[in-house]
Formats: sequence, C-alpha cells, structure tokens
Amino acid sequence: MGILNVTPDSFSDGGKHYALDAAKKAALEMLAAGAFVLDVGGESTRPGAEPVPIEIEIERVLPLIKFLTSETLALVSIDTSKPEVAQAALQAGAHIVNDVTGLQNPDLITVCAAAGAPTIIMHMQGEPRTMQQNPSYDDLISEIKTFLVTQAENALANGVPSVMIDPGFGFGKTIKHNLTLVRELPQFTETGYPVLLGGSRKSSLAKLAQTAVGDSRDPASVALHLYAAGRGAAMVRVHNVYAHVQALRIWSALHAQ
Repeated sequence: MGILNVTPDSFSDGGKHYALDAAKKAALEMLAAGAFVLDVGGESTRPGAEPVPIEIEIERVLPLIKFLTSETLALVSIDTSKPEVAQAALQAGAHIVNDVTGLQNPDLITVCAAAGAPTIIMHMQGEPRTMQQNPSYDDLISEIKTFLVTQAENALANGVPSVMIDPGFGFGKTIKHNLTLVRELPQFTETGYPVLLGGSRKSSLAKLAQTAVGDSRDPASVALHLYAAGRGAAMVRVHNVYAHVQALRIWSALHAQ
C-alpha cells in the first residue's frame, strides 16, 4: 500500500504531494513500482495533529481520487474517519475505507456497507492530538486484539463486506509497545482477518536506527516490514514503494519452496 498524503502537515511527507500535479506524479511512480493499493489521505494523523474540517478534507482528496479512478487501474483507499469524506470518496470511485479510529462511528459503517466497500480497522489509543503523551496498557496484545476483533465483527454484522485489521504501529504506543506488536503479529493473524502493518518512517524507527527524519528512515522501514511479512502481515503501508517491492520480491523468492 503506497501512502499518498495530500496534506501540508503530515509527519514525513507533509506538503510533498499537496499540489495535485505532484500527487499525480507520485501516484504513477508508486503504481509503476508495484503498489497494490494507493492510500489517499487529506488529514494528517501525526502526533499532535489538529482535525481538518470536512469540506477541506474532501477538497484535498477528491481531485486525486477522480484522477486515479478514471486514468489508472489503481485500487484506491481513502484514509479517513469521517463518514462524509468516505462517502464522497467512494462516490468518486475509491474502493476501500481505511479508518485510523477503528470504525467506531456507526455512520461510517453505514456508508461502507451501503457502498459495499471493504474497510481497514486500525487501533489507536486516544486521538492524534494526545495519543503519544503517555500511552499505557494493562495487557497490550489482548486489549488491541479484543478491540479489533470486536470492531471487525460489528462491521461485518452491519453489512460491511470484508475487513482488514491494523494494530496501529505508532498510534498511542511507545517504542516497546511497537516492537511487541510486530513480534506478536501471529496473535493478530490467528483471528482470521488479514493484517496490515504501517510502520513506515515512524519516529520509533528513527530513534532505534539513530537516523533523521523523512526518507532517511526508509532502510529501517524496509527492515521492519520484511520482519512483519515473516510474521504474517498481509500488507504493509509504505512511503517508498520502490524499495519495499524490491525487498519483498527477494524475500518471497528466498522463502519459496
């Protein structure tokens, strides 16, 4: 899954794809590199991020989604927690809804069910503005797994055709929490739901790898996602599609029987 943030303030690539022409170019490069899904987002969910009005978010994402669905064969995901944004994106041709708040809004479930849109349900403790202030858990894996399974079952029971779950690397988690999540991915895959992992360029990787911001974190991101693939992740959400596709192809060849 290639990340396309059409925002001025995302943590890694804020502003890079904000202009439509730049976003189109990046999208075509990701598709050429082998991206399976393009995830379009119009609101930053970095730590400390402020909410974006519905109208602004729609204005940001719709032109790119319309381009992708009319001019390419891309499978498009809309990264939003707002029912109105999801509905507008799906009407414009988006195929999947990726919700960092875990599909807790019943109106969003209704929108996805009505459109026959698969959803990605992510776990986040708190909200972007506060999630990294002091994240704590009594039982990390059990709490996150219970939340994801409960939300998935509720979505399916209310007409959503299929779901993927995401334990939410970096969303209300410490470095230790993040490492534990990846090591314990089999506990999430055993639920029967496909698992997405999105650790690309997160600050935990910068601290562990002792590197700076932005694309200098790509080698660390590749290492993390190769390990996640080995632990059962069905998809990884990344900024650098080219590097990940190459690495995963070699990984797959080495693991082929």
